[in-house]
Amino acid sequence: MLPRMFPGMPSRMLPQPPRFLLTACLALSVCFSLGACVQANVNIFGKPGEPYKEQVLDGKSRGMGAGKVLLLGVDGLISEHARQGLLRSRPSTVQELVAQLKLARADKNIKAVVLKIDSPGGTTTASDILYHEITAYKEASNATLVVAMMGLAASGGYYVALPADHIMAHPTTITGSVGVIFLQPRLAGLMEKLGVGVDVSKSGTLKDMGSPFRPATAEEKRIVDTMTRAQATRFLELVQRHRHLDQAALGIVSSARVFTAAEAKDLGLIDSIGYLDDALAKAKSLAKLPKDAEVVTYLRQPAADGTYYLPGVEAEGLRPAVINLDLDGLLPPRAGMYYLWTPAYGQ
Repeated sequence: MLPRMFPGMPSRMLPQPPRFLLTACLALSVCFSLGACVQANVNIFGKPGEPYKEQVLDGKSRGMGAGKVLLLGVDGLISEHARQGLLRSRPSTVQELVAQLKLARADKNIKAVVLKIDSPGGTTTASDILYHEITAYKEASNATLVVAMMGLAASGGYYVALPADHIMAHPTTITGSVGVIFLQPRLAGLMEKLGVGVDVSKSGTLKDMGSPFRPATAEEKRIVDTMTRAQATRFLELVQRHRHLDQAALGIVSSARVFTAAEAKDLGLIDSIGYLDDALAKAKSLAKLPKDAEVVTYLRQPAADGTYYLPGVEAEGLRPAVINLDLDGLLPPRAGMYYLWTPAYGQ
């Protein structure tokens, strides 16, 4: 094609496609080649529409009426939108956890829930939905709730932990970031360089407030700052309702900085430091269950070698990355309010 477009030009002087484009094309060709090879076994792409099934992870079953511990996970960006992959999508964080809590409500044998959190946070609405659903489940079931923080439980990741009876952080956990951030991509400078623009006809002076195609006015910045402070105030009020911090600690936390596990414990943001098995032991103790009580989780595709660290991963999520390129963490988040620690976004 190129020689016909540029007759007489040496091949070394022909325009070359960018390297990243060649890499992307190669990845796509591999994906579709794999798809062609496995047409008889479409399970390679997972079955996210299947119902959840209970999987026993540990402990002894004592039959009907015996208490057990449910282990659930909140992992990655907290959002109410489906997570898009290259060839398939997965339900949103909200959809997954709410569906699991709905299933748990029907099981009266669940006396305790351990919620494993590894998240930088997410949208304000999704974080608040999970907070509401977790609180409603606790009130309806009267089950004990223990949170086990993993590597990261910041901003919205901490927000959803607030209803817990006990919050335990891993020794290396980063938590806190009690605050809100408004993110708005700006394209005005780029558009000027490209020599393009956008014509706008609007019914009110603020109808296009937040438009990425022009700089924000002083009034628009004031309005956004007011909205941001309102969301941050709600977050701090919930922290104070659940954690009862003294004024000195509340002042430090309101800076929205992150903390190590030891710092968070000193401030009163968490109750203890330990590992996941310590959190399970704490849940059994608070719920007055035997030490060898059954520990279960919900998965769409139960694994033969399930462990405590499986919830939130799903067997379908263990497919080769070339088949499911989740770009959610590689692109800037959409405009809006976030309970999010942005340095951790996309890692």
